[in-house]
Amino acid sequence: MLPQIEGLLVLQDRDRRIGTLATQLEKLPTDEARAKSKLKSDTEAVETAKRAIQENEMEIKKVELDVETRKTSITRLKTQQFETRKNDEYSALGHEIERYGKEVDTLETQELELMESGDELRSTLKTATEALAKTTRLVDEDLKSIKERFQNVETDLEETRAERKQLADAADPEILHLYERLLKTKNGLAVAPVSNGQCGGCHVRLIPATLIKVQSEKEVAQCENCSRILYIEP
Repeated sequence: MLPQIEGLLVLQDRDRRIGTLATQLEKLPTDEARAKSKLKSDTEAVETAKRAIQENEMEIKKVELDVETRKTSITRLKTQQFETRKNDEYSALGHEIERYGKEVDTLETQELELMESGDELRSTLKTATEALAKTTRLVDEDLKSIKERFQNVETDLEETRAERKQLADAADPEILHLYERLLKTKNGLAVAPVSNGQCGGCHVRLIPATLIKVQSEKEVAQCENCSRILYIEP
């Protein structure tokens, strides 16, 4: 194999690796965003549970206030009932006291139900908080792994680019120019092997003259169809 071709194959390997590493770097921010998004639903579940508890507690306080208001009214009505000398007024006050008493019973039952709901809501919050903590640990591990991958890929990319520069500096300028021009238009495969008389890049059968030129390994040969630089695999 021509030394120039050997050098180009190594260069092509580094160029393809650079492309792969660059793609990985571009993908890592997406992986990071995806990892962080896992926290969203669990965080929302915790916030929803907290709001529900707050609303429940506010409702309990409202009921307690209503109970106190009615008990105060009952005390006032009993005082009025004790002071009155009229039977009909005494009876009317008694009905009011009875009505307020029933309302107090209803409100206290409602308060008990709200307290039971509060217990359930606190249990829901505990479950949601534990789920969030677990997800947070997993996401933190993912983010740590992504950060390490980013650093490793960045280092690898920097080293590969340095290798690539050395190889390019050592290559024949004319062949290097041809190679780089082909690399941009041939999907990263500028140097292709010949297999069964075909170009390994476009898979078109080569004419005899081109095959002889490649096999002689005396000068750089190109596919007459796609212009890729050709070589015979050892």
